[in-house]
This record gives sequence, C-alpha cells and structure tokens, in this order.
Amino acid sequence: MSLEHFMNEAISPWMREDGPDSDIVLSSRIRLARNFANFPYPIIADEEKLEEIRLFFEKEFAHQTFQHYGEFEFIPTRELSAIEKRVLVEKHLISPNLTKFSQESGALIAQNEQASIMVNEEDHVRLQIYYPGLQLQQALEKAFELDDWLEEKITFAYDETRGYLTSCPTNVGTGMRASVMVHLPALVMTGQINRLMPAVNQLGLVVRGIYGEGSEALGNIFQISNQITLGKSERDIVADLESVVHQLIEHERNARFMLMKERNTQLEDRIYRSYGVLKYSRIIESKEASNCISNVRLGIDLGMIQQTSRTILNELMVLIQPGFLQHYAQKTLTANERDVLRASLIRERLQLES
Repeated sequence: MSLEHFMNEAISPWMREDGPDSDIVLSSRIRLARNFANFPYPIIADEEKLEEIRLFFEKEFAHQTFQHYGEFEFIPTRELSAIEKRVLVEKHLISPNLTKFSQESGALIAQNEQASIMVNEEDHVRLQIYYPGLQLQQALEKAFELDDWLEEKITFAYDETRGYLTSCPTNVGTGMRASVMVHLPALVMTGQINRLMPAVNQLGLVVRGIYGEGSEALGNIFQISNQITLGKSERDIVADLESVVHQLIEHERNARFMLMKERNTQLEDRIYRSYGVLKYSRIIESKEASNCISNVRLGIDLGMIQQTSRTILNELMVLIQPGFLQHYAQKTLTANERDVLRASLIRERLQLES
C-alpha cells in the first residue's frame, strides 16, 4: 500500500455505505486529541523532539493492522506535494492544520480510510474515526478501542482532575470533538437556517463549514460539533449532540415536506435545472457545482431523480475540489482550467449513471 492508494479514488470505501438518517446526515466523526507525557507539546517543541515522536509512530504503528480497518500506512507530510496535501484534506483524511505546524508531522491512514491518526498537529496525536450516517455512539466505541490500542505503547499526558491535557485549553478534559456532517438544503431554502443555527450555538455546539473551522458551508453542508470537552463524559457529550441532530433532522424533513406541498413546481424546477447544469455544462465554478449537487441530492432523496445514486453525489463533492482536479490532471491548473475540467468530469460521471 502507498500514497497512491489514498489519492486515486475520490470517495473513501466507507462513504459508499448508507447509515441511519443518511439522507440528511452524511457522516459521523469522533476525534480524540492526545499528547505524550513528559514531552513538550508540538506548539513549543523543537524539531528534534517532534522528529523523535514521528519516528516512533513510523516504527511502532506503520504497516500494523487494527481490526477491520486494515493496515495503517504512515505518510510524512514533508514528502507530500501541495496538491497531494490538498487532496488528503479534501477527503478529510488529514486536517488543514496538519501541514502548517511542523516538517515532522505526518499521518497514519487505515487502508479503508475510516480511521486516521494525525501526528504532530496541534497535539502529538489526533485520532479520528468516521461512520456513514448518524452513528456517533458506534464511532465513539471504536475511537475508544483505537485509543486503547495506542495506549499499549504510549503514556498519554493525563491529570486526575483535568483529564487529558492538550495544547489548546478548549480541548482539555475528554480531548474529544464529536461531529456530524449534515445536508440541510430545505432549511436554507426556507430561511429557517438563520433562526436554527444561533439556537444550536447557544446549546454549546459549534456550526462550521465542510472542512471545519474557518471553512465555508459548501452545498448546504454543515459540520456540527461539541464545544465543551471538560466537565462532561464523552458519552454525555455524544448524547447531547445526537439529541440536537435529531431535532435538526426533524426540522429539515418538515421543511422538505412543506416545500413539496406548497412550492412543488418551483422545487422541481430548481432540482431539474441543477441536474441539467451538471449534465451539460462545459465550464462550472466550484460553488455553483456544489449548489447544483446539493439540489440534485435533494431530488434523489425526494424521489424526483431516480437514475442517479446518492453515492455518485458524495463522490462528486470531492471530485470537484481544486486539489483532486489538479491531481487528476497531474499538473497545476488555473482557475479557468479547473472550471473546464470540473464540468467535464461531472458530465462523465453522470453519463455513467444514465
């Protein structure tokens, strides 16, 4: 297994599966932040200490197999091109921050891409587990098991009063970020999103874009995660997040029902126009493509479009991103060249479905 294994497919194997409420919830993720005891944290450590940790992970965990996730491959960020880094971020296998902290950072990525362990990001260790649909509880249990697997060889920084110690105070305690990626087109169309998102924030949750902090909510996709990591157990945090997500699911389904009942012609027109744009455009920008994919996905969920699968839409959301387009072309592209290639790849994928 090599880097190419993770670069050649736009969609990770686990994303081809449906999960509970997967018409609205695209994915569930658990991320745990950990640090080595008796080592300076990455934000203050010198390169020699960070290299020691990187080499430890390469020696102890590279090519090791964890449960059904398959063998882990260690990928040093220093060996990645700018385009390769961007593709791994677009596939959510690494964070945008991983490449910004140190030349001694890297990632252990499982063969099925459902689990990855980032090394020397803001913390020494940031492990993450993904599941399709709303499966936070299942993801949490597997994250605990992966954490235990690492602890067989690592002593993590832990305080009996404060919990796990991290570089950023907002992660101290459980060190956990539980998050879900949700598709909320009807709430956006009806304007209800402007009322609901501030209410979600008041409940101690954070609403971000598709790539986390500082990113845009492309294609009506939002990432919702916990903000509090101290004073509650991991299971309590997950239960609270699940409760809010269930309410959002109910609001989104009600909004979809209302649109079909009161504005059905306008809704159909929007969906089929978007399908036509995707199927016949010769040039298309990323934002327009994301919005059209969102509308077509809604059409699939409502049974209006039956010749295209939801999986293809998941794939297109990665395929249209700048990094993957340039990896596909095997060269750096101008914005206009990306827009032309994006339209071409979308047409090609939709034709395979028809």
